[in-house]
Amino acid sequence: PPETRAAAWARPRSGPAPVTDVAELCVCDLLVAQCDVNCCCDPDCSAADFSLFTTCSVPIVTGDSRLCSQKAATYSLDVEANPPEMIFKLIDQVNPSVFCIHATNYKEALSFRSPEMPTSENFDLLLKRFGSTAFSAEPDSWNMNTDVQNPSDANETYRYEYGVPIQTADAFLRLPSPVVSSWCSDANPAGFLVNQATKCTRSVSVEECGNVQAISMLFYTNSSILAKLHEFVFQVNITVQSIVVQSLNGMRTLLNGSDVLRLPVILDELCINIVLGVSYHITYTDAGEIIEAAASFVLGAITKEALSIQQSFDISFTQVNTKPVPLSGNPGYVVGLPLRAGFQPQGYPFPSEILFAALVLNSNKYSQLTILQSTSNQDCLAAQGARTPVLFGYNMISGCQLRITAAMKCQPLTQTLLDLLKGQNFPEYVASFGNSQAQDVLDWVPIIHLRTSEQSDNERIYNPFQSACQIPISLEIEVKWTKYGSLVNPQARIVNVTATISTTTLKQLPPGRERTIPVMSSVVFTDISSPAEPGYKAWPTINVKLPFDFFFPFV
Repeated sequence: PPETRAAAWARPRSGPAPVTDVAELCVCDLLVAQCDVNCCCDPDCSAADFSLFTTCSVPIVTGDSRLCSQKAATYSLDVEANPPEMIFKLIDQVNPSVFCIHATNYKEALSFRSPEMPTSENFDLLLKRFGSTAFSAEPDSWNMNTDVQNPSDANETYRYEYGVPIQTADAFLRLPSPVVSSWCSDANPAGFLVNQATKCTRSVSVEECGNVQAISMLFYTNSSILAKLHEFVFQVNITVQSIVVQSLNGMRTLLNGSDVLRLPVILDELCINIVLGVSYHITYTDAGEIIEAAASFVLGAITKEALSIQQSFDISFTQVNTKPVPLSGNPGYVVGLPLRAGFQPQGYPFPSEILFAALVLNSNKYSQLTILQSTSNQDCLAAQGARTPVLFGYNMISGCQLRITAAMKCQPLTQTLLDLLKGQNFPEYVASFGNSQAQDVLDWVPIIHLRTSEQSDNERIYNPFQSACQIPISLEIEVKWTKYGSLVNPQARIVNVTATISTTTLKQLPPGRERTIPVMSSVVFTDISSPAEPGYKAWPTINVKLPFDFFFPFV
C-alpha cells in the first residue's frame, strides 16, 4: 500500500558498522571463504597455506594516510621457520607531512549513507534545508538541540569576518574590476575589511546611454546591504555622500546637493551623468556589523565619437567611534606621500607594542613625521606651531631667523628652540612600510637620536668667566630606505631613521646688544639598495623535490 511504501522510505536506513580497526582490515581478501594467494591478512588462510606463500602482497595495512598518527598492521613471512609462517605486528605510524589530520570526528564519512527520499511528510523539511543556494552538509546528529541556540553562537554565525563578501538584499556589493583583459566585470564582490581599488574599461556609446546599467548611479545604490551575514531583518541603505561632475577637459566640480540621483541622459549629442568613479565607505562595529554605507560618485560625459570609458572603484572601511588613518602606500611607500610615525605613550604596560601618535598639533593629526615650516617673515618665534609633513623621497630644507637679545635666558631659549625644531611631540618610531599597522611591532623602525656641537673659531676664544649657553640650531633627519621584494615590482621600505640635533655655543650678550642666528631643519633620503650584479647568484640553489601532497589541503 502507498502508506506502507511511504513509511518504508521515511524509515532511516542504517548500513553496517564501519570497520576502522586496521587489524581487521584486509584489502586483498577477495574470495569468499577461500584463501587468497599471498594475502597474509586473509583470515581464511591456514598455516599450510602460508607455507606455500612466496611473499605478502600487502605488507602493511593503514587507515587514512593523511592522519598525523595512527595504528598500522604489518605482515611478513618467516621463511627460516619450518614450515614458513606469517608474522603479524601492530605498530604506531607517524606521518612526517607538515599538514596532517589530528583526529577524524566526522564518523559518517566512514560509510555510505543512503539519502533521505522526499515524501509528503518530510518535503517541507527537506525544502527548508536544501532549497537555498547554499546549505550545510553537516549531519543532523551534530545538532543536539536545534531549537535552543546560544546567543553568543548566533552572533558568531551572523557576524561579518575578514574577506567575507558583503551581502545585499539581492546578491552582494559589486566592485567591478578587470578579470582577464581590461574590460570591467561586475562579478567581483567586495570583501569585508578588504580595502580595494580597481580600474577597468567599460564599453559604452551615446546611442546606448540609457541602456547600460553599469554607468548609472542607480546601479550602485539601488540595493541595501545586510547589516549582519545571512540576516535579512536589518538592512543598511547606501547613501550618496557626494557627487563630483567632470567636464570633457577633465575639470571637476563638487555639487552642493547630493540627495538627487542624476541618471544618464542624452543632451546635445552628449551622454551626461555617466558614472566614471565610485568610492564606497563602510562603517562597522567591533561585533562585525555594518551600520552605515556611503558612496561618492564622479560623473562625466562622453561624445558620440567615444566607444568606451575608464571607470575607477574603491572601497574603505572605518570602525565606528574611530578616526581613519590614511596609508602612504600598499605595502611600500609611494613617492610624495607622508611618512607615517608614532610613539609609545608613557606608562604603557606593554613596551613592545606601538600605538599611533595622537599629536596635539592639528597639522599632524594623521600621525606623520613633520619638520619646521618656513614662513614669509622668517621669524622663528612667529613660526612656532607651523609644521609640514615629511614626504617620502623628497629632500627638504626649511629654516628661519632667531633674534636673540641680552634679556633672554638660556634654559627657556633652549627649550623653545627644541620645540621649534622637533614639535611638541616628536615621534619615536617610523613605519617601515606605507601600510604598517600599529599592532605589527616588527614593521616599525625606532628613530635614532644624535647630538653634535658646532663652534666657530671666534666662539672658542672667550672669557671662561663669562657665561655661555648651548642652544640647538638645526635638525637633520636622514631616512635610509631600500627596495624590497621582487625586482619586477620593488616596494620602498624604510630601514633606518636618524635625527641629529646640532648645537652651538652662545655667549652672554652685553646689555642692549642683539644677535641673529639661522635655525634650519632638513630631510635627506638615501637609497641603500644593493644593485644586482650580472652573473651573481645571491642565494644558492637547492635541488630538492617536495612530495606531491606537501601543501595538502592547500592549493
